[in-house]
Amino acid sequence: MELGKGGLSADEVFLPKEAERQEYVLSESGVVFVGSANSISPRGWDYGQFQKGILDACLAMLDRSLNHRKDPATDLRRRNDPKYVGRVLSAMVNSNDDNGVLQGNWSGNYSGGASPGSWSGSADILQKWKASGFKPVRYGQCWVFAGVLNTALRCLGMPARTISNFNSAHDTDQTLTIDVYYDDSGNPLNITSDSIWNFHVWNESWFARSDLGSTYNGWQVLDATPQERSTGIFQCGPASLIAIKEGDVDQDYDCPFVFSEVNADRVTWTYDTRSGEKKKIYAETRTIGQFTSTKAVGSFARQDVTGNYKYPEGSAKEREVFKKARGKLNLNTLDATSTQLAAAKKPDVAGKFKLQSPPQVGKDVDLVLLLTNVAAAERNLSTNMTAWTIIYTGKPVHEVWKSSMKVTLGPKEEKSIPIKISYADYQQHLTTDNMIRATAVCHIEEGHDALVERDVSLDNPNVTVKVLGPAKVGQEVKVDMVFTNPLEEEVKDCVLQAEGSDLLETKLKIDVPPVKAKQSARVQFGIKPSKSGTKQLLINFSCNKFQDIKAFEIIDVAN
Repeated sequence: MELGKGGLSADEVFLPKEAERQEYVLSESGVVFVGSANSISPRGWDYGQFQKGILDACLAMLDRSLNHRKDPATDLRRRNDPKYVGRVLSAMVNSNDDNGVLQGNWSGNYSGGASPGSWSGSADILQKWKASGFKPVRYGQCWVFAGVLNTALRCLGMPARTISNFNSAHDTDQTLTIDVYYDDSGNPLNITSDSIWNFHVWNESWFARSDLGSTYNGWQVLDATPQERSTGIFQCGPASLIAIKEGDVDQDYDCPFVFSEVNADRVTWTYDTRSGEKKKIYAETRTIGQFTSTKAVGSFARQDVTGNYKYPEGSAKEREVFKKARGKLNLNTLDATSTQLAAAKKPDVAGKFKLQSPPQVGKDVDLVLLLTNVAAAERNLSTNMTAWTIIYTGKPVHEVWKSSMKVTLGPKEEKSIPIKISYADYQQHLTTDNMIRATAVCHIEEGHDALVERDVSLDNPNVTVKVLGPAKVGQEVKVDMVFTNPLEEEVKDCVLQAEGSDLLETKLKIDVPPVKAKQSARVQFGIKPSKSGTKQLLINFSCNKFQDIKAFEIIDVAN
C-alpha cells in the first residue's frame, strides 16, 4: 500500500484498493496478536461496528468528550476532520479524565468487574457503557482498548486496524532509552518508571494529514490505552507512520512516545542495594520493537509491518534515523545518566535459556541455562538465578523459584544447567497472562558480569469448536465445544461464553459442571445466523485453574 503523496484523493480517508476497504472499514471480525516475541498467538476479536446500538454509542463518545463539553459548536464543526475525531476517540475509549468507555486495570485483581482477558468483542462493552448511563466498563487492558477503538473508527467510516508490537517500550521521560535494573541475585528492581511490555496493541487509521502536508499522509497511529498524558489528557496520536520511520519526532502528535515503543535502546544494569553502585551489563539497540503485526487483508494470517515503523535493525539507516530523533529531542548532548549509550564491555561468558519442551499451564517448566566461555582462558562464575511470574507489561508479580551455584568453565567450554520450575511452585502466582520470567546474573571473577533473561509464555489447554452442519441464514445450527482437563485434579467454576456478530444476538453464557482429572466436558449450543457471508464465532472458557481459554471458528453462512 502506498503511503505519502498520491495515496489519498480529496476524500481524506479514501483507500484506493477495494480489498482493503472491505477489510479495514467493513469487516466486523478480526484477530489481535498477543503473547511474547518468542511465542506469538492470535486472539479472535469481534468488532461488531454494524451491530444494534453501536453507532449510537460511538456518537455518544464524541458527544461526551471533554472537547464537546467545553465548546460544542467548535467540536461539531471539526467532526469532518479525521485527525480530530481519531484523537478525541483515543481519549474517550479510556475512562481517565472523561468517564470514557473502559477502565484500565493491570493489578491482577479484577473484582467488581470482568477480567480484561474475558472479553472477546467490542459490541458487548459499548452496549454495557451505553446501557449503564455511560459508567466506565470494568476492566480493560491494551488489546481491549484497541479493539474498542477499532470498532469506533470503522463505525464512523475511518479505515482502521489493530497493531501488536512485541518487546514494546514504555518510555516515560522521552530519552529514547529504557533502563532495566536487577539486583545481584537476579531479582528485578523497580528503580525507573520506564518499562518494556511483552506486547502492546494500538491502532492505525488511514487518512490525510492536512496539518503536516501530504508527505505524512497514510497510516496514523492512535492509542487509547492510558499510558502517558498528551496535552494534559490520556490520549495518543495521530502520529504519522512516515514521521516515525524517518525520525521526524517533532511532528504532531506524540511521535516521541510512539518512536520509543518501536525503536528505543535498552540498557541493562545490576544495582547493589547496599552500596548504591550500579554496573552496566549491556546496551542493546535491536531488542525493542519486534514482529510488529497486524491481521492480513482477506485472511486471518499475521502480516509483519515492522518495516513500516523503522529501517532494518543493524542497518546504518536505522542508526542514522535514531540519532536524528535524538537530535530533534535535544538528547545528543548526553547528560550523566545517558552514558548508557556508550557500549558496555562484552563479558567473556555468553548465556541463553532454552526450553526443553513446550510450556503448558499445569505442567512443570523445564529450562536449560547454556553458558559458554568465549575466552581462551578459564573463567569462574557465581551464578544467581530467579524466576518470577509477570504481567504482560513486564511487571514482576511473585518470585516462584531461585537457585545459586558456582560454575567453572574451561577455555571455550559450554555447560548446561538444567532448571525445573514445578507447577506447585508457580500455580498460586501465575497471572491470567500465563508468563514467567527466568533471569540469571553471572558474576565472573576474571571479568565483566553477564545477565541472561527469558520470558516463558505458558499455553492453556485447548478447547475444540466444531459447527455441526452447514450454516444458513435464519436456520439454527448446533455447535459442539469440548474441553479436556489435563490436570491430576478436578476443575470447577467452569463457564463457557460465546459471541459473534450476525451469529448470536447477545453473548451466550453457559455454566459447565466440574470436570474430573483427565476427563473431558462437552457442551452443545445453537446459533441462528442473521446475515450471510464469512462470520466469526468466538469462544471463551474459564474455570478455577485456567482463565480465559480462547478459540474462534470461521463460519461461511449461506443465504
